[in-house]
Amino acid sequence: MKANVELIEAGHKDLQLILELQKNSFKDLLDKYKDYDINPGNETIEDIERRFHQPFTDYLLISYLDEPIGAVRIVKHESDKDIRISPVFIIPEYQGRGLSQETFRLIEERYKWVDLFKLDTILEEAKLCYLYEKLGYKKTGHYEKIKENMTIVYYEKEMTKN
Repeated sequence: MKANVELIEAGHKDLQLILELQKNSFKDLLDKYKDYDINPGNETIEDIERRFHQPFTDYLLISYLDEPIGAVRIVKHESDKDIRISPVFIIPEYQGRGLSQETFRLIEERYKWVDLFKLDTILEEAKLCYLYEKLGYKKTGHYEKIKENMTIVYYEKEMTKN
């Protein structure tokens, strides 16, 4: 099953699709936390387009059985040999199938030059924290309280070079 996951470099023609997948993927969290300032589910096509044109950004569609099911934005800091994964998402009907784990394996394979992967999530979302920790990400100790019931937790994963 997981062998059917692919990362496909997004083009300008894919930006509306990315926005739709992103809104679908983050709708439940947006409804739950009502964090309209930072939730990717509240972004506009202009936000996606602006980031798409940044020279340090890659947008990749996550495809499963040739069907787009999500996307990931990679923010590259090549001089520092690190990248930030923000956001990464898979639409709800494909979650819980191990596809996120395969997506992260493909990201690490694609960005072999990276020494440090960074990401963040909502501390109160135990399943997301569990996923990232299972993938080898460690909490940095940096937390950002957004509102009473919502804290952003920052993660990093150091890559060992053979």
